[in-house]
Amino acid sequence: MKRIILILVVLVVSGCASSPVYTVTRPPVSHQIVPGLAHRVEPKQTLWRISRMYNVDIDDILRANNISEDSTIEIGQVLVIPGRLKPQSDEPGLSSGDDFIWPLKGKIIAGFGVSYRNLINKGINIQVSMDADILASRSGKIVFYAADFGNFGRTLIIDHGNGLRSIYSGASDFFVQPGENVQRGALIGRIGSTFKGKNNYLHFEIRKGAMPQNPLFYLP
Repeated sequence: MKRIILILVVLVVSGCASSPVYTVTRPPVSHQIVPGLAHRVEPKQTLWRISRMYNVDIDDILRANNISEDSTIEIGQVLVIPGRLKPQSDEPGLSSGDDFIWPLKGKIIAGFGVSYRNLINKGINIQVSMDADILASRSGKIVFYAADFGNFGRTLIIDHGNGLRSIYSGASDFFVQPGENVQRGALIGRIGSTFKGKNNYLHFEIRKGAMPQNPLFYLP
C-alpha cells in the first residue's frame, strides 16, 4: 500500500517543472460567444472565488472568456460566467477564511507555464532577498515530505480537500511532518537560511487532481 501511495505522489510532483508538456490536456479555448452573466472583477476577488460564487468551474470561465491558463485577471475586468443568469451564493459554509494566501512575500521570477531554465514551469517561483518564513497557503493536511526531491530540493505537499493540493519546493527547512494538520497562515518552513548569496526562491504550485493550476487564479 505504501508503495502505491509513493508512486501516486511521485506522479503528482514529478510534473512540477521537469516535463515539457502537461500530463493532462485541457480542452481548447473557445472562440465562440458564450451566453451567460456578466461579472465585473472587484478588489481582492480571485478567479477561484468567482468560480465558487457562481458554482462554475474555473476552466469553463477561462474558455468562455478566451483567457489562457498563463494569464491573470484584473480589477474591473468583465467576465462572462457561462450558463448563469443570476448570481449565486458561495458554497454552503464557505468564507473568505477558506481562500488561499501567499506562502511568502517576494518577487515572481518565473510565472506559470513559462520556460525557466529550459523547463516548463507548472507553478510560480517566488524569489526572496533574505531569510523568509513559508506559510501554509490554506488549511489542510501534510501528505508528503521529501528532504531531497530531485531538482526541487526539500518538497512539501498539503492536501486541502476537494482534490486541491499546494506544493512547496526549495525550502531551507520545513517544520511540519506528514500527517499533521495545519491552519492557513501557519508557519511551515523557511527559505534562505542555508543558501545566502544565491538566487533563493520558493517553487509554489496549486494542483487540482493531477492538473497544475495557475496559482495566480487562486492567490489574492
